[in-house]
Amino acid sequence: MIKIFKKIWDFAGEEQKYIKRSIVMAFLNAVFHMFQIGAIFLTIQALVTGNKEVKTIGYVVTLMAVSILGKVITNAYSQLDQTHAGYYMAANKRIFIGNKMKQIPMGFFNQSSLGNITGICTTVLGDVETTAPMVMVTTLGGFITTAVFVAYTFFFDWRMGLIALAGVVLYCIAISAMEKKTRETAPYRQKAQAELVENVLETIQGMEVVKSFNLSRNNGNGRNEKEQKIDLAIKSSRDKNLAMEKVLTPYTILQECILRVASVILMAASLAFYLNGTMELTYTLMFLVISFIIFEQIEQAGHGVSIMRVCGSSVEQANQMDDTPIMDEKGQEIKPASHSIDLNHVDFSYEKRQILKDVNLHIKDKTMTAIIGPSGSGKSTICNLIARFWDVDKGSISIGGTDIKDYTLESLMNQISMVLQDVYLFQDTIENNIRFGNPNATRSDVIKAAKKACCHDFIMSLPEDYDTIIGSNGFSLSGGEKQRISIARAILKDAPIIIFDEATANVDPENEDQLQKAIEQLTKDKTIIMIAHRLKTVRNADQIVVVDNGRIVQRGTHKQLVDQEGIYKRFIGARTKAENWSIA
Repeated sequence: MIKIFKKIWDFAGEEQKYIKRSIVMAFLNAVFHMFQIGAIFLTIQALVTGNKEVKTIGYVVTLMAVSILGKVITNAYSQLDQTHAGYYMAANKRIFIGNKMKQIPMGFFNQSSLGNITGICTTVLGDVETTAPMVMVTTLGGFITTAVFVAYTFFFDWRMGLIALAGVVLYCIAISAMEKKTRETAPYRQKAQAELVENVLETIQGMEVVKSFNLSRNNGNGRNEKEQKIDLAIKSSRDKNLAMEKVLTPYTILQECILRVASVILMAASLAFYLNGTMELTYTLMFLVISFIIFEQIEQAGHGVSIMRVCGSSVEQANQMDDTPIMDEKGQEIKPASHSIDLNHVDFSYEKRQILKDVNLHIKDKTMTAIIGPSGSGKSTICNLIARFWDVDKGSISIGGTDIKDYTLESLMNQISMVLQDVYLFQDTIENNIRFGNPNATRSDVIKAAKKACCHDFIMSLPEDYDTIIGSNGFSLSGGEKQRISIARAILKDAPIIIFDEATANVDPENEDQLQKAIEQLTKDKTIIMIAHRLKTVRNADQIVVVDNGRIVQRGTHKQLVDQEGIYKRFIGARTKAENWSIA
């Protein structure tokens, strides 16, 4: 239990001071509770001796008033400190995970890891923020308070103190046994919870596919694999939670029996000692009252211990992100004079599958390089390596003659803007989505960027123009509109290197002219890398690079490559035929 306590304590970090204060408040709460026992003792003594003095009544009333007021105040401060510590512990961890994800290679973010991260940031840290400080304060405060109560009992009668101490020791032994069982079962429960979140997330994200292929119904063919998978995850979570409760229930009953038997023994002993003349009636009545309340705090501590193991497992799972390897960030803040790009003998593999093989490429400053090639040839990988979404296995990549590993990630990304085929927009205002390119931009700067990106007019036609809240991932906008907002975002960033990853691939003809004008505004005096399949985009490039099976197989201008036998010539032929196609 000490190890778990230390683990949660270390996790608390800056919030330790609030937990300390809450524990102190819990202890003071117990002290004020003792005032009530003192008031009860004075009352019993007065009744036994027939004392009817007003001052005795005054003492009793004063002790009760101080006790009640003190308990209310200390409990309020203790609860506030616990709440503050819990929410900030979880918030700080979520911020840490968010910041760390910026330094993790993109290859880390597969479906499984996304589900795991989502589970950690929601369910796991939700458990931590609601239980961690509470169980620490309840458990430690409960043991401290019980120790005070037992000492108080020894003060009145050492024999009764020994009985109370024996009950506490036996209860602690039962707690220890239950804690060991919890240690065995809690990780399975946490894993089942994470898998459940992962499967629910995957199902929600793929709901379009589920509906389009009618996978939401039986259709006489039995339940589909996706339904079976999420059903199994739900059942697994249910079974693991029930299994944990079944394992712990006997120990909970044992703990309850120990405390109740100890209370009965205290009552019986006080009566026996009174009957044999070794205890006064006042003390006998006092111990009859104490027997009902002496084990209240340690019982709460026992409940806290069982929750603490689960909370400890949650902390362990949340700390998994601490060990995730990050990209080397020992670089410096660099602003290169030139923005030429060089790939030197670059190899790269993803999950043991080699994607790029000995790639050499020079891109001059303020020129356009078009990259074409079959699907899966490695085009997007080249762009992602330049932006250092991954690190190369062999070779090097440099910008302005400096290896990109010598840049800090922040200073590297200041040099690069990316306009992707699949634009991601946040569920926020149009203005804030554009301002993502430069958080310090004013409304005027945003409007200027939107006008250059040819999206100002359609934004002004929206119900609240720039303050319009768009749906999650921009579902309320067309593909061309989302692309132009993405370009406005890039214009606002004004980075010297622009990477287009098939940004015009899915744009409808009505939006293509507007998008081309937006791209022209964005690419003035920039170093451009463009993955594209449209003939009019490719033919004007200063350099065309043809990638096939992870290697550069052709390079040159349109005029140089169009007469060479190879992929580019076939590409041009296919595109020309497609563009001249018409319905007879």
